[in-house]
Amino acid sequence: MTTEVLAEAGAQTKAQGLFDLTGKVAIITGSSRGIGKAIAERMAEQGAKVVISSRKAGPCEEVAAEINARHPGHAIAVPANISSKDDLQRLVDETRQAFGKIDIVVCNAATNPFFGPMSKISDDAFRKILDNNIIANHWLVQMVAPEMIERRDGAVIIISSIGGLRGSTGIGAYNISKAADFQLARNLAVELGPHNIRVNCIAPGLVKTDFARALWDTPEAEKRSSANTPLRRLGEPDDIAGAAVFLASKAASWMTGQSIIVDGGSTC
Repeated sequence: MTTEVLAEAGAQTKAQGLFDLTGKVAIITGSSRGIGKAIAERMAEQGAKVVISSRKAGPCEEVAAEINARHPGHAIAVPANISSKDDLQRLVDETRQAFGKIDIVVCNAATNPFFGPMSKISDDAFRKILDNNIIANHWLVQMVAPEMIERRDGAVIIISSIGGLRGSTGIGAYNISKAADFQLARNLAVELGPHNIRVNCIAPGLVKTDFARALWDTPEAEKRSSANTPLRRLGEPDDIAGAAVFLASKAASWMTGQSIIVDGGSTC
């Protein structure tokens, strides 16, 4: 090996810091917009190959194209409905076919079809929330865990919510599902930890996404919603992306079973 090659290899090693994701492959569900999109963009920026996935193909392809314009060859689009186990298996299979492996899974996609008291929610709506926000995450981890176990390396990130820490008169069922995600992460951390697979949660506060638009889509609503937040502003999708990059990287190599609250201080 020449001196020049050795010098180049040394420079590359120095460049790869604690947050570097070069060579990693990440599936991010619900990544055609909002928090999921921001996570995909930031992981690609750190060197990861990312899989953009949500229900509709068009928006997924648009995001993948945007990322590839900045980081050629770093993104593919694989649309999938998280309520379908077959769709999730296809997502996993197509990721392996394109990139050869899966190192990181971000369970970001979620649903909340009902607003109101628990006494009024239909069985179908309640089941949909539980299925999409808990069971779908469980399915996806089941599908990727075997190869992570074989390699003795992997990171799972579940996007929960500070709603999982609170009661609510309007989104009680959603909050129940997000509280369950905290425990899902803890239990998976215990089961998968001996194989060097880390499982953690991020619990965002109110972030300015389409999912929560009703709470911030006018200046008055945004001011009201941020009034009790010490930082006096609502979150942006990129505020959550940094925590995801941290949890996926070697910076968090001794962290598992935990929940990072990113909420501008509102829960304090």
